[in-house]
Amino acid sequence: MFTGIIESMGLVKEVISNGSNRTFWIESPLSDQLKTDQSVSHSGVCLTVEETKDNRHRITAIEETLKKTNLDSWEEGSVVNLERCLLMNGRLDGHLVQGHVDARGTCVKKEERDGSWEFEFEFPGKFAELIIEKGSICVNGISLTAFAVKRKHFKTAIIPYTFEHTNMKGLEPGDTVNLEFDLVGKYLLRRLSLKD
Repeated sequence: MFTGIIESMGLVKEVISNGSNRTFWIESPLSDQLKTDQSVSHSGVCLTVEETKDNRHRITAIEETLKKTNLDSWEEGSVVNLERCLLMNGRLDGHLVQGHVDARGTCVKKEERDGSWEFEFEFPGKFAELIIEKGSICVNGISLTAFAVKRKHFKTAIIPYTFEHTNMKGLEPGDTVNLEFDLVGKYLLRRLSLKD
């Protein structure tokens, strides 16, 4: 479980294909603090640390993960948002995030707003019930607030700190992002769908 508050950015240093899987070596300030078998959010995708070495750590994404996320576009030099799992004795600064990506979204607009930035994203319409005005949305692992919500689009505003300390800075129209919709909303929708 995560909160969507990014701790650090990582740099993809190597990509290795193994059958339908892809293995990544990530270099980051957090890598030497990680342990094998630890769950870490990589741009919103919960992945298991397989090995650590020389300020780098290794993760593998299987075919199912590659189909549902933007990890198939990661290459050497890609920047990744990193967050270690939630400690249950601290504050929950973002919102509850599982690291289980629901869909890919596409950035359709990026606009500077006198010191802050506004992004517009398109997403598959079948998820429209899971996003609400001023509700929580996880974009590339970042806990954000959605507004101007339409059936297949929403906007979000980024403060300067988040812009400088996440991979949103390098995001451009046409780029894909990992989206995780609010956990509470998903359970409520499921409950309502089971009513007779």
